[in-house]
Order: sequence, then structure tokens, then C-alpha cells
Amino acid sequence: MVKKVTQATGATSVGATPAEAMFAADEASRALGIELLEQGEGTAVLRMTVTPATVNGHGIAHGGYLFLLADTAFACACNSHGPVTVAAGADIDFVAPAYEGDVLVATARERTRFGRSGIYDVSVLRGDEVVAEFRGRSRSIRGTTTKESR
Repeated sequence: MVKKVTQATGATSVGATPAEAMFAADEASRALGIELLEQGEGTAVLRMTVTPATVNGHGIAHGGYLFLLADTAFACACNSHGPVTVAAGADIDFVAPAYEGDVLVATARERTRFGRSGIYDVSVLRGDEVVAEFRGRSRSIRGTTTKESR
């Protein structure tokens, strides 16, 4: 089941899903204006507008910010199941440049989960055009990773 997120700001609320709660605590992504639009079991859809602060010296979206958008979608998808899950590794292929003002949508889909591991694909699009393709490998961890538990 896919859930449309009614509050894209990331504010926590009673009854938030694990992905919504994780995103609400993700200051880095939200500070860049990334919005969680939809999330479901093993899926997530996020949006980001390319700003002057996210373009490189060539006037195109910096690859690090494209990676961050895709990685955040991956994180929301792989944390949708409940256990705290982190990246074990990831790769990205940049297919087309994005420019200031472009609205990018990252759609993450679970390919498979096995044991405590999983594989997720994320497509970053500008309209119908693919900008980047990302593959993330996840690992669920035992216990918590909050600052309070250290």
C-alpha cells in the first residue's frame, strides 16, 4: 500500500510510519528542500528543486546533491519495513544534466530483501527524462543508532 504524505515538511505526527519518522529527523535532506511525497512498503517518492546552492562550476546540478536525493529516497524505501536500516553501499549513473530550477523526482523501489540485506533501485527524473539511476544495498542493524544509545 502506498501512502501519500500530507505534510511534506517532515514534521512528526502520531501514527507516522517508520519512513516518515526517519525522514522527519533527516535535517540534511529537509534543509535542501527535499520533500517526501509518497511512501509504502519498499517504495518512496521524493522531490527536490535544483537551486543556485546545488549547482556546480559548470552550471549543472552537482552530482553529490543528485546522489543525496537518490540516497534519501533509498533510505525511506528501505526503512519502510520498520527495523533501522542503513546503506551498505550504493552506485549512481548520471544520465543527463539537471539545471537550476529543474524539479527532480526520485522514485525508489525495492528489488529484493534477503535476511537483513536488500537491494533497491532509484530513478531520478525531470519530468519524463531520466537524470540518474541509483542502486543501493541495505543492511538492517540490530538495536538502535540514536545519539542517546551511544
